[in-house]
Amino acid sequence: MAFRAAVITFPGSNCDRDMASAIEAVAGSPAIRVWHGDADLPDRLDLVALPGGFSYGDYLRSGAMAATSPIMRAVVAAAERGVPVLGVCNGFQVLTEARLLPGALLRNAGQRFVCRTVALKVENAASPFTALYTAGETIRIPVAHHDGNYFADDDTLDMLEGEGRVALRYAEGCNGSARDIAGVLSANGRVLGMMPHPERAIEAAAVPALGGADGRRLFESALASFAAA
Repeated sequence: MAFRAAVITFPGSNCDRDMASAIEAVAGSPAIRVWHGDADLPDRLDLVALPGGFSYGDYLRSGAMAATSPIMRAVVAAAERGVPVLGVCNGFQVLTEARLLPGALLRNAGQRFVCRTVALKVENAASPFTALYTAGETIRIPVAHHDGNYFADDDTLDMLEGEGRVALRYAEGCNGSARDIAGVLSANGRVLGMMPHPERAIEAAAVPALGGADGRRLFESALASFAAA
């Protein structure tokens, strides 16, 4: 059976086409595009992706209004059934606002938009999204955000660290995130929120102007998890 992935589009999403293209490039099958106002997701999904952008213009808080969209009830239900869910940048913000992941994304330290390629350390290589990485390796993936400063109280941070739920960590200063956290996992490891954009780093490593290929293994990991299942 073909890999079936859905990409959600909210008003203000601007990376939904990038996400869909990355999934198609790796999986060989087109992603199903889903509008935020839909009440239901397609049947038999192997991945749900919430892309980057500025949903609802980041009004109130980044991701706060998108988290109340009709489709998010279906996304939460899918996550509770164990369907892998990936939230990138604004998608990460939506996942925290929907309480699928702990913590919050605050304004960057220094109040500046950050747009560059950053070095990341892979902390957890045992999830459906990171299985083809090696724990401890350093990868490079672009970021582009103004509200990517991950925050949680000390008890939550200790819990995330102790349960191996920190997926990715900035290997260099980026936005002031607590403990340099760049991506976190749900308790079952099947929901990943991350600020860096893996869909912008899937091209051949021989073409550095296109951002390298370190993000490609994230999608390949999801595909391998589907094949194993």
